[in-house]
Amino acid sequence: MEIRRSLTGVVHGVRHREVWFEARPGADLLGLRTADDVLLAAAVVDGIGPGRAALRRLTRAAREVDPALMGDPGSGVEVSASFVGRRNYTRFEIEDAVGAELARPARVPYHSRRDGRRPPPGARSWRVTIDGDQAVIAVRVAARPLHRRAYKTASIHGTLHPPVAAAMAHLARLAGAATVLDPCCGAGTTLIEASATLPDATRARLVGFDRDAAAIAAARANTRAAGAALAWAVADGGRMPVEDGCADRVLVNPPWGRQVPPAGLLAHGLAPLWREVRRVLAPDGLAVALVHDGVPRGFAVEEVVEVSLSGRHPLIAVLKPR
Repeated sequence: MEIRRSLTGVVHGVRHREVWFEARPGADLLGLRTADDVLLAAAVVDGIGPGRAALRRLTRAAREVDPALMGDPGSGVEVSASFVGRRNYTRFEIEDAVGAELARPARVPYHSRRDGRRPPPGARSWRVTIDGDQAVIAVRVAARPLHRRAYKTASIHGTLHPPVAAAMAHLARLAGAATVLDPCCGAGTTLIEASATLPDATRARLVGFDRDAAAIAAARANTRAAGAALAWAVADGGRMPVEDGCADRVLVNPPWGRQVPPAGLLAHGLAPLWREVRRVLAPDGLAVALVHDGVPRGFAVEEVVEVSLSGRHPLIAVLKPR
């Protein structure tokens, strides 16, 4: 969705947790906010079955990677691998088979992840993914994964994954919104991502509330690091200190009881939160919520997107009050 809307490139296909696209000349690949990472495909290898012969095919493919794609090897080469389905080899065997060959032409060390080892800073990062009988060997475009935002200097339990927050902001269609609220703001990720999607000329008011003073302190620290203009206040999500119908958009990731238990007015259920969201929304307003137990009552659903998060599959729901 973001790739198409931003004209970053032409999407050619989708695999398990991957979007394949051809970047347009001069595209700002590092500006993609809903992507966990951006990788340049160096080799696509077919015929990768579940048997150990697949390791030999991957070794040969890594040996034939164009050296021009290697870039600056830095302190060496590190590889992260994953696959779908059962295989007669481990991710570490994939990493070692590919990593040793990628490091050879540059005459730098390969840093294995076996036994819990962590590659040193500055190593060139490669990724191997296998889906069905096809493998992709790819190199990271940026120095670190895109989901590791530089502004995240402070965190709390249950803080939202930035690309998910960015997806919520994109679905909210914020252009023209004058007031955007987050009643359960946590460390501020959702509204900081929302501010990054707004045009420079937009003078929207973005305000976040949380009943935890430590969360508000983290949100303020992250806002300073992001250089954003946002407002934060300690308040219960079940009773926001704003007038009826004042919000054009509400973005919310409610507490769902795994890392952050509901508390305050939400301790016995989220009904007070949804009543507040309906109260503060303007007649033509939208709420974009990350929901884990179905769409709340009192809303009409405009769009739903399933995401994978912490081993679960919640929904990003775009809602209008009935």
